[in-house]
Amino acid sequence: MNSEETSAAAPSAVAAGLAATVPMIMVEHLDKTVQDSSGTLHILQDIGLRIPSRKSVAIVGASGSGKSTLLSILAGLDTPSRGRVWLDGQDIFALDEDARAALRARKTGFVFQNFQLLGSLTALENVMLPLELAGQRGARQLAAQMLERVGLGQRLGHYPKVLSGGEQQRVALARAFVVQPQVLFADEPTGSLDFATGQAVMELMLQLNQERGTTLVMVTHDRELAARCDMRVRIEAGRLAEVQGG
Repeated sequence: MNSEETSAAAPSAVAAGLAATVPMIMVEHLDKTVQDSSGTLHILQDIGLRIPSRKSVAIVGASGSGKSTLLSILAGLDTPSRGRVWLDGQDIFALDEDARAALRARKTGFVFQNFQLLGSLTALENVMLPLELAGQRGARQLAAQMLERVGLGQRLGHYPKVLSGGEQQRVALARAFVVQPQVLFADEPTGSLDFATGQAVMELMLQLNQERGTTLVMVTHDRELAARCDMRVRIEAGRLAEVQGG
């Protein structure tokens, strides 16, 4: 390679190296306070955090420690009282609400403990919905393929009320992953499932994290699930107590 070729190749190599070092989520000096009858309640205090791309991250801690509030702020669903959050290099709270919602739609997916499926839609229609809202062509085929991947290829036409809890959570996972989000946020994804079903859903979620290169950020009380994640972030009384892995 001559000097001109070396010079031309260098910027792209440097750019690739820099991209690899930029965290998917970065948090600086994050506070969340609310007012109640006794005064100011500090829910989160001076949180700083870096979450690399493609990693699985468990946010753990006692009930009331601020875990779910932190998850909601990272996802842009709640606003901090102070501090900044970057998602894939974008300062999300520098955006107005409409722009923030558009960013969530492009880059994130969500899975909740109570599934939040639309009861009037079949499993297939629930998974098709975010694709159709995004104007994606071939939504039916993509949704069917995703349901097949999560083991529900024979349940496409079934409504949520006739699906088990584990099946409903698999539909929710399919709906979240079908749009190929860069980050998936999950709040107690196995919390309402029995042990065996929770284990199966946990395994599926981590497999999809690896297959699709999606950064996975979840709140969980499940110690086994937390132990299998690449990173564990422990919150105590609203403060960052420990970060393991990463």
